Amino acid sequence: MEISKAELASAAAASSGAGNPTQELMGAEVLVKALQAEGVQYIWGYPGGAVLYIYDAFYKQDTIQHVLVRHEQAAVHAADGYARATGEVGVALVTSGPGLTNAVTGIATAYMDSIPMVIISGQVPTAAIGLDAFQECDTVGITRPIVKHNFLVKDPKDLAMTMKKAFHIARSGRPGPVVVDVPKDVSFKKTPYAGYPDKVEMRSYNPVRKGHGGQIRKALQLLLNAKRPYIYTGGGVLLGNACNELRTLVDMLGYPVTNTLMGLGAYPASDRKFLGMLGMHGTIEANNAMQNCDVLLAVGARFDDRVIGNPKHFAQNERKIIHVDIDPSSISKRVKVDIPIVGDVKDVLTELISMIRESTTKPDAGALADWWKTIEAWRSRDCLKYDRGNKDVIKPQYVVETLWNMTKDADAYITSDVGQHQMWAAQYYRFDEPRRWINSGGLGTMGVGIPYAMGIKLAKPDSEVFTITGEGSVQMCIQELSTCLQYNTPIKICSLNNRYLGMVRQWQEIEYSGRYSHSYMDALPNFVKLAEAYGHVGMLIERPQDVEPALREARKLKDRTVFMDFRTDPTENVFPMVKAGMGITEMLLGSEDL
Repeated sequence: MEISKAELASAAAASSGAGNPTQELMGAEVLVKALQAEGVQYIWGYPGGAVLYIYDAFYKQDTIQHVLVRHEQAAVHAADGYARATGEVGVALVTSGPGLTNAVTGIATAYMDSIPMVIISGQVPTAAIGLDAFQECDTVGITRPIVKHNFLVKDPKDLAMTMKKAFHIARSGRPGPVVVDVPKDVSFKKTPYAGYPDKVEMRSYNPVRKGHGGQIRKALQLLLNAKRPYIYTGGGVLLGNACNELRTLVDMLGYPVTNTLMGLGAYPASDRKFLGMLGMHGTIEANNAMQNCDVLLAVGARFDDRVIGNPKHFAQNERKIIHVDIDPSSISKRVKVDIPIVGDVKDVLTELISMIRESTTKPDAGALADWWKTIEAWRSRDCLKYDRGNKDVIKPQYVVETLWNMTKDADAYITSDVGQHQMWAAQYYRFDEPRRWINSGGLGTMGVGIPYAMGIKLAKPDSEVFTITGEGSVQMCIQELSTCLQYNTPIKICSLNNRYLGMVRQWQEIEYSGRYSHSYMDALPNFVKLAEAYGHVGMLIERPQDVEPALREARKLKDRTVFMDFRTDPTENVFPMVKAGMGITEMLLGSEDL
């Protein structure tokens, strides 16, 4: 059964049967037809016995590019990175048993950050399920806590509608990953196929989009009468494509705004009204404003532990809280709010903006001016200062700052792994545009940087894609350098190599009296030779004066993946820092506070 570009339009336009002749197709062919109808362009995967009929169906089509990764975890991460950068549903394909269990980390990463994804997993034949067959595992049971929903397809006639439901669930409401488990016999059995469904109805799943008008009016009154207002936004603004609405709202009101780690880029970092990232490694001004405001508008954020610190400390100051979120379970989960608004953030902000324009009440200019004076006093303490004049050792912050200065006007995407380098990237690369900062927030997954970058570069071939990583994180998916070569995704890797598991070392220094238990990396590879072995360019940078030339040279090599091994100061810590159990204003600002 040939599935070609000529059929793509009819597949996408097909309805649940009206006017379409019925065909007899294998389940695997129905699956590919479904992906085509959903407009899928790329799928990342790794073959195995349980999915070979699906791979055979892919062989017979030419509209979807399959990317063969070197590890299933990277397949899901790459699809995840693609989804974060484009806003489309990312798709991955893995085989049964270890294929699925290798994918679990990627699925959990996407789940924690609410990323729209569909993961197709192979399964042993239906008759063998539960009999401990070769490469069998309970996919539904294993993934249940880390997916928005999952399906086990037991009949090929259900495949088309199941895929329609999977994509609908993944991208609507609060997005998230959906797993579709396909037994091998379901993929090879034939079934009548009259076209892909054009609509889906799920009685038990109807996410609210429109916020309650009365609640929005209450929020309006609170906001306009505030003396010390603050706007706190998270990844939900990006996921809801509401950045333009957020920018309009902030600029209309003139109120200070902050983004979480996952929300960076929703409001331009270069604008004076942006106070920087808040939370455990946030700025003084962002954290103090959070603690001392009298009205807080929280949009698409969830008051997680890394943002508000100790909830009891946060609750010490009286403030009115408005919370806008698509997911009702996120509201008043950790912090009791005064005005909950359940709805799509784009729709809610649009309605709020309309109400502000129509209102005769204006913000108290005098009170707002006094509030800004207080904020500027906090901001006058440069909490992100570091030894910029050091000529002996490369400061990691300097690498990020130099990269930002070079690329701030370029079409660039920044991915990161997890650790100190992630925080320095968030602090010193000032994101002005949404979906340009791609990192693992909720789960904090090491190893995502290269796969994320691969997924983005495939989707955005004309953009520059940089991975900021460390010598610990980068080794967790370093085999994907092979995938970069095969699929011509020339990314630039900036490894801030301090020879430690840096964030672990920092905590051990501060909390464990300098007992560096198993955090020193004393058997590192030669990363330059390793990059070259994979067919790429490797660079070793050991002096501060060589940082800028190395980055310039790497950027000139547009068609090559370049691994830059920056040997950075092993003693550098991330500041500001809020220790576990402390309030967000109880910050350590530098080594002098230790």
